[in-house]
Amino acid sequence: MAFDIEEELRKLPAKPGVYLMHDEKDAIIYVGKAISLKNRVRQYFQSSRNKGVKIEQMVTHIARFEYIITDSELEALVLECNLIKEHRPKYNTMLMDDKAYPFIKVTVQEAYPRVILARQMVKDKAKYFGPYTSAGAVKDTIDLIHKLYGIRTCSKALPKMQGKERPCLNYHIHQCPAPCQGYISREAYGESVKRALEFLNGNYKEVLGELEEKMQRASEALEFEKAIEYRELLGSVKKIAQKQKITSSDMEDKDVIAMAMDEEDAVVQIFFIRDGRLIGRDHFCLHIAGENEKEEILAAFVKQFYAGTPYIPKELMMQYEIGEREIIEEWLSGRRGQRVHIRVPKKGEKEKLVELAMKNAQMVLTQDKERIRREEGRTIGAMKEIAQLLGLERLDRVEAYDISNISGFQTVGSMVVFEKGRPKRSDYRKFRIKGVQGADDYASMEEMLTRRLSHYENYPDLMMMDGGRGQVNVARKVMEAVGVCVPVCGMVKDDRHRTRGIYFNNVELPIERDSEGFRLVTRIQDEAHRFAIEYHRSLRSKEQVHSILDEIPGVGPVRRKALMKGFQTLEEIKRASEEEIAKVPGINEKVAEQVYAFFHKDVEEHGKEG
Repeated sequence: MAFDIEEELRKLPAKPGVYLMHDEKDAIIYVGKAISLKNRVRQYFQSSRNKGVKIEQMVTHIARFEYIITDSELEALVLECNLIKEHRPKYNTMLMDDKAYPFIKVTVQEAYPRVILARQMVKDKAKYFGPYTSAGAVKDTIDLIHKLYGIRTCSKALPKMQGKERPCLNYHIHQCPAPCQGYISREAYGESVKRALEFLNGNYKEVLGELEEKMQRASEALEFEKAIEYRELLGSVKKIAQKQKITSSDMEDKDVIAMAMDEEDAVVQIFFIRDGRLIGRDHFCLHIAGENEKEEILAAFVKQFYAGTPYIPKELMMQYEIGEREIIEEWLSGRRGQRVHIRVPKKGEKEKLVELAMKNAQMVLTQDKERIRREEGRTIGAMKEIAQLLGLERLDRVEAYDISNISGFQTVGSMVVFEKGRPKRSDYRKFRIKGVQGADDYASMEEMLTRRLSHYENYPDLMMMDGGRGQVNVARKVMEAVGVCVPVCGMVKDDRHRTRGIYFNNVELPIERDSEGFRLVTRIQDEAHRFAIEYHRSLRSKEQVHSILDEIPGVGPVRRKALMKGFQTLEEIKRASEEEIAKVPGINEKVAEQVYAFFHKDVEEHGKEG
């Protein structure tokens, strides 16, 4: 039945909820929330209201609408955030950047804590510092803490694993006291962790004094190598200390948010202040559609950004008053677990910070707009080109597949994933082909796709095969067998093994070689091939090691695994003494003697001949 807009408008309830506007192709083009659905949705279709050019344009494309009733305006706000993130409607102001910020995590819940980089904050009783805007700076800080305080870098379960393996290189170069061997007590190690926590909290004065004193003593004792080492550590600490510039006397966590905009785009700049220190800044690009008011654009940014970030500060300092401030404060407070305030400073140090953020946003908008557009063209724009070439309405997620083997040996398959034109490595998958003998790429592809489509339900918008008609037909056969329907194409190469075109719906479609779509297809094809080759190479290396160990009398699968766990590489086993081999759990003295003799028999025979 045809959707009668006038009739449906009369049915709208006067309750809070979320509404979704659809176009003639049934794509969602706008998502909004309302205290009263009846009043808000009707406004779009009232000719007497001044809605603005972009809203007027959107209304002409509305073929139907739907709505979801909620119990409160807060529930409507949360649902609106989720639906915008899921559907990315054309006429919503959209946050174009999807960034994740690293944390420094101290695993204080462990007997011998570690200091590591974490991509998200979870409730696991560890201590988290951040988020930070630079992963490189986080890694540098963690490396420095390991050197300063002798914090372990391994992930062994201690004290359970104490004494079961040899100490690593860090012990021998005096950068770890080897808690894995019990060479340091839990109490003494805990003191080192306590000092590392003080360092992360910004107490640099003590360590600077210590390093200065050690450098002077080493220099006076003519131990110049040690003096240089302390000098380098001293420089590293000073560098980190200088980055932690004090910007707020109240020592609170807050984000400073300001924006600059033109007719189509906006840039929002955020200064991240933690414990009163400016730890970093970042900017975000938004595509403006629908709303034209600065206050509405800032509100849209706040909802989208803080729906995805794991950390909510105590205060947001804004450039403008935003609409829905009270309900957004309530939502943020619920996410943080404590009261969150949104404020617009009018004078003093806080107002200057907001002004500084605004100037930075304006600079990015002016200087980097062309670069941002080029990057969008390489990624989202390239995906749109491919979608247009294939006649697809939506193309956000692509999966590409490749097979690798050498004369049928250790056949493996790879699946790489690109979302919005960028590789999503966390979703990559490796497949070890088990049911195919010899070099049969079609049968291997069939096994891989059957396993993928049967076990993972997050299907892509497009499947890309490394090959032409044959590989595409294999994919169609598998999809028919498992009851899945996903568009599938082949990436066809020429005689020189270069990307030539796309095989789709029984036709080879040529691509302009200087187009961004062509470059993206080439990158996807190369990435699938690289990932498969790397996996195959790693298996070949392991197989070679295993085959050598299998030749040793008394070494079966269990002892072979124990040896590889104890020594990691074949070279380590070759260099080890009988005593060291015998220390490996599961290896007795007799087997250790046989392993040692196997790798040293050539030397012994040569000695007898001499």
